[in-house]
Amino acid sequence: MLKSYNIILLLQAMLVMAACNETPATGGDHTAYFTPVDSGVQTGGVKVIPISTPKGTFNIWTKRTGNNPKIKVLLITGGPGATHEYAEAFDSFFPQEEIEYIYYDQLGCGNSDNPKDTALYDLNRSVEEVEQVRKALNLTNENFYIWGHSWGGVVAMEYALKYQQNLKALIISDMMASAKDYNNYADNVLAKQIDPKILDSIRAIEAKNDFDNPKYMELLMPNFYAKHICRLPEFPDPVLRAMGKMNESFYRTMQGPSEFGLSGKLTNWDVKEKLSQIKVPTLSIGAKYDTMDPEHMKWIAGQVQNGSYLYCPNGSHLCMYDDQAVYMKGLVKFILAVNNGEKKVALN
Repeated sequence: MLKSYNIILLLQAMLVMAACNETPATGGDHTAYFTPVDSGVQTGGVKVIPISTPKGTFNIWTKRTGNNPKIKVLLITGGPGATHEYAEAFDSFFPQEEIEYIYYDQLGCGNSDNPKDTALYDLNRSVEEVEQVRKALNLTNENFYIWGHSWGGVVAMEYALKYQQNLKALIISDMMASAKDYNNYADNVLAKQIDPKILDSIRAIEAKNDFDNPKYMELLMPNFYAKHICRLPEFPDPVLRAMGKMNESFYRTMQGPSEFGLSGKLTNWDVKEKLSQIKVPTLSIGAKYDTMDPEHMKWIAGQVQNGSYLYCPNGSHLCMYDDQAVYMKGLVKFILAVNNGEKKVALN
């Protein structure tokens, strides 16, 4: 027994020594990463940015985590109308790799001003908003990465088409490049996976524009959300908080009231023919059970000039949660590879 006990102690000591010798993927300690950039009173990385719009000046809330002059990832979340909160999963993955990232609530969302004017819910204006945020945060083509998820992916693609000279890399997560293709996938693939009787009930509610009917969500949660939005037994807390604060006016203006496809301002949106103009390293992310066609996401990677594709075989629209290991490993690998000068990265 004593001999076994001594062996155990020796093994434990070896494990401790090995752990002490481990270094993060980026190398070195994290002292510089966690050192505040700004002088004066510290606000936990929060910076409120005034932006100009056709309807006046409004404040945009941002929050920076980390300090890496070479890698700064602006996180543009979806909805449209969701807050930054559902992206909080990155807190568990980016700091250890010394990836600086910036939470961002778009105008009308979360901690940013909400002028409650639907005229401001506009794709072109949203792109200009990102550009103003970029300038205020001093992001450049030597360090500026955009991660755009869902609606955020729409904004990200449009931003890259207009301002890619300011970008280091582009990440399009779970968003197709055509409203028409998105609608076709929703009608011809996703809808057909729902029991016909249940689908008829959903369609009947939509036909009456009775979207506030609680029965609508009662039908959608088990038959659509649980299968195609997030496949975990329970939605993670950051997701629930973001959903609870959704700007429904923003959502319905851009997306339309139905969960099946686009019918708002984005109805005719399509950048498929323009993707070849994007030169910066670009990662597209798709998932097997997503509301977006994963084959279309793979196709996007082949249309841009320097595309990479990450496939999440167990994921849905929120694959950063329900296929987290694959999603985060691939995303981190892409970011670090681009930082090391690579333009295309093999991920699957």
